[in-house]
Amino acid sequence: MSSIFVFPGQGSQSVGMGYDLYKNNAAARAVFDEVDDALNEKLSDIIFNGTMDELTLTRNVQPAIMATSIAMLRASEKSLTEYVAGHSLGEYTALCAAGAISLRDTAKLLRLRGDAMQRAVPVGHGLTAVILGLDIDVVRDICATTDCDIANDNTPGQVVISGEKDIVEKTMELARNAGARRAMPLALSVPVHCRIQSSAAEEMREALANTEVKTPMAPLISNKTCSPISNPDEIREALVYQMTHGVRWRESVLAMRDLGIDETIEIGPGAVLTGLTKRICNDMNAIKLEV
Repeated sequence: MSSIFVFPGQGSQSVGMGYDLYKNNAAARAVFDEVDDALNEKLSDIIFNGTMDELTLTRNVQPAIMATSIAMLRASEKSLTEYVAGHSLGEYTALCAAGAISLRDTAKLLRLRGDAMQRAVPVGHGLTAVILGLDIDVVRDICATTDCDIANDNTPGQVVISGEKDIVEKTMELARNAGARRAMPLALSVPVHCRIQSSAAEEMREALANTEVKTPMAPLISNKTCSPISNPDEIREALVYQMTHGVRWRESVLAMRDLGIDETIEIGPGAVLTGLTKRICNDMNAIKLEV
């Protein structure tokens, strides 16, 4: 059986995630301690003891999910799979797991990413929403009429849209009129994977240019290309690209199947990707790593 490690994005977080590992596993504890040191603050205290509102702030949740995921991986002592993949910020986790970016640099990049995303759009000006029950092509056609962006193509019948608040609200209305089962806003502090994040993308471009990126020990199935990438410059460009373009998760899972992968192992808090994968390819063995 050919397996791939997959790492979750924003929305998988919960207060207290990873705490048992921190208490009981030296390798996991070292991950949280190193991330705290890299950020020069006790992010681990927010993860373990903070409020959900504090943890969900974009600047906190991105490095927090990454730290928890890497802690779980290192505690498991599992050997690296042939490929890795991640959903949105999960790509940074995947690259860290594959040795392309150091843990310290990954934490710093994700803190910058969260801050840059918040700076790019004034509070209340943007919105992200999920559309359930419509095919991606139908949503794409609606978005073309409203100038809205598709943020995530998650599964058949689950598409996330993002952009200026009034544009997203108009798109949600049109989606309901087109027969969407549900069209509802998501509780994110910033709009994600859309053109109004262009200034954040430029901040990430500069930061990545000044960060060491090595050839990963396992190629990344990219959210941009839905194919394996290993070249450090191509990796940098893909991470910049994802700031203003959608996550092609449905297509990525189909690409995994075409590569002969028949098992996904989700590493991180929650089991969102495991559920999505089962809906995309019901013949693929999608499991959640338990440590």
